Amino acid sequence: MNAQALLDLSQQQLDALFSAHEAGPIPDGEAKGTAIIAPGTKFSEPIAELVNVFAWQGKVFDGKVGLLRNHITPLGLKAIIARVYKDASWLDGKDCIVLDYSETSLIASHIRDEIRAIEPSFYIGKVYWDKKRLIDFCLDFRELRFQRA
Repeated sequence: MNAQALLDLSQQQLDALFSAHEAGPIPDGEAKGTAIIAPGTKFSEPIAELVNVFAWQGKVFDGKVGLLRNHITPLGLKAIIARVYKDASWLDGKDCIVLDYSETSLIASHIRDEIRAIEPSFYIGKVYWDKKRLIDFCLDFRELRFQRA
């Protein structure tokens, strides 16, 4: 499985894939991120490419501390911190890994991400604004894209 395969799936297929998997381990390290917007359409891949270039490139997890930072902007700034812990998913009530920005970010204080491992070192995620679903994404820890600080 890879990001391209997820971009080609429908929203229903993405939801089923998320629900079919366990939370998996809380990740540690850097992951390349891919935004999944308009899944299963001809727009999904070009939107993902634009997001990767201009807005969001991925996440860096510190699993021991339970925090992450996002790689954002064309400069790859490490910013927008989230707390990381396991809790029930808003999608299906099963355990997931929550990326909680409510207490760590003014910009993203309404955002909650949920992720599950669908393969070793490869996660699918859901983004919520308050309790409204926004988009999906994936995190690939197999392909490091960022330089270590």
